[in-house]
Amino acid sequence: MRLESNGAAVSLKSLVKRFGDFTAVDNVTLEVERGEIFGFLGPNGAGKSTTIRILCGLMAPTSGSATVGGFDVATQPEEIKRRIGYMSQKFSLYDDLTVGENIEFFAGVYVVPPAKFAARRDFVLKMASLEDKRDMKTALLSGGWKQRLALGCAILHEPPILFLDEPTSGVDPIARRDFWELIYRLSAAGHTIFDTTHYMDEAEYCHRIALMYGGRTIALGSPEELKQSLGGEQLLNLETSNLLESLARLSGQEGILDVAVFGGGLHVKVGDAYEGMAAIHRLLDKAVEIHTLEAITPSMEDVFVSLIEQQERAAA
Repeated sequence: MRLESNGAAVSLKSLVKRFGDFTAVDNVTLEVERGEIFGFLGPNGAGKSTTIRILCGLMAPTSGSATVGGFDVATQPEEIKRRIGYMSQKFSLYDDLTVGENIEFFAGVYVVPPAKFAARRDFVLKMASLEDKRDMKTALLSGGWKQRLALGCAILHEPPILFLDEPTSGVDPIARRDFWELIYRLSAAGHTIFDTTHYMDEAEYCHRIALMYGGRTIALGSPEELKQSLGGEQLLNLETSNLLESLARLSGQEGILDVAVFGGGLHVKVGDAYEGMAAIHRLLDKAVEIHTLEAITPSMEDVFVSLIEQQERAAA
C-alpha cells in the first residue's frame, strides 16, 4: 500500500541516521517533485550518500520518515527497489563483459520482461550512442563511455525515479557535459532525477538544490534563489600581479567582508561594489598591480562557501 506524500516523488520528514555516536544525517526535511532534477550538493562526508542509501531502501533510518514514489523506506524497501534506478560513482559494471552483455545482465537484474528486452536494449544503445560499441569489452571503454553505459543500465526497466550518487566523479569535463545532456532528456521524458555531487558547477544544471553540510540541509532552493540569498552583498573578481600579497592586504580590512582565492585570482565580498573597489585600490595602493577588478554574479561555490562560513560563525 502506498503512503500519502502530497504527490511528491520523494519526501523526507525529520530524517535522522546515526552510527553509534556519529550523526550522518541530521533532521533532514525536503520534497522532490515529479519530473524534477534535484541536486544534493555538499563536500564529502556531508551525509549525501547515506541519505541516498536510505532512500533506495538499502538502509533503515534511525528516526524520522521518508517515502519514494509513495512507498515507505522503512517498511516497503523492496517496492522502492523495483521502481527506482541507481547509478553510483563506481558505475557497477562488469569489465570482462561486452557492452551488450552488461545490458543483458542488468536487464535480468531489473527483471525486464523478455518481450520488452530488445526494444529496451536498442533504446539504451541509441540513447548512450553506444550502437557501434555493442560488442566491445567494457574494460576498453573510456570513463565517459562507461558512464553512459551505467546510466543506460540503470534505466533499462524504465524507473520513474533515478538516483545518481556522484555519477560524474573521475570523468573529464566534456564527458560530464554530455552526461548532463542525457539527464535533461530523461527529465523531459518525465523521470525524476535525484543527483548527489560535490561539483559546485553541476548544481547550475539542477532545477532545485539542497546544500548539505555536517549532515544538515543548510539551504534549499533553485540556483538563482540561493545566489540571491546572499542578500545585499556583492562580489568582485580581482586579479593582480601578486595573489598572496593581495590576499594578505585585504583580509580583515574595513570595507572588505570576505576574500578568498578563486582560480588564479580572488573573489572579494563587499557591501557595495563601488565603495568596495575604492577600498581595494586604497588597500593595495601601488604595492600590487591590479590587472582585473569587476563586479560578478556569485557562483554556486561562492554561495556554498558563504553559507558554510555563516554556519561556522553561528557555531562559534
